[in-house]
Amino acid sequence: MKRVALFPGSFDPFTAGHLNILNRALTMFDEVVVAVGINQDKRGFFTMDQRLDILRQALGGRDDVRILKYENLTIDTCRELGIRHIVRGVRNMLDFETERSVADMNRRIAPEIETIIIPTAQEFAHISSSAVRDILRHHGDTSQFLPEGVHLPEVL
Repeated sequence: MKRVALFPGSFDPFTAGHLNILNRALTMFDEVVVAVGINQDKRGFFTMDQRLDILRQALGGRDDVRILKYENLTIDTCRELGIRHIVRGVRNMLDFETERSVADMNRRIAPEIETIIIPTAQEFAHISSSAVRDILRHHGDTSQFLPEGVHLPEVL
């Protein structure tokens, strides 16, 4: 039986740190579904189509990764797809506490779905999507924070 995990996030944009978590998750799972969520409480920097394009640039052609968008609860997406594991990455203790709280809530609602929390490798711990967006707003070079081959849309 194929072991599949869901790696959810807003990925606004997908960074080298996200890729590190994804590659490490693939050492535990046969396939990872990268699920781009729509958070009604956040206004995205990039459009959904742009985020999906960035992911395709970073991950295109891999047969061990699927990309999709979703608008409902992460656990509902897992149930719809028959996935029993959620992968989440953390950079620091603050991220860990947040992710642990979400994992605890998910476990209460869907005890059959387990969350795997993976700390990012140290060389990527300083990278955040919000920092990349800030660099972009000021027309800085973000290439060292993105997966190889990813080119972000121009920011006005």
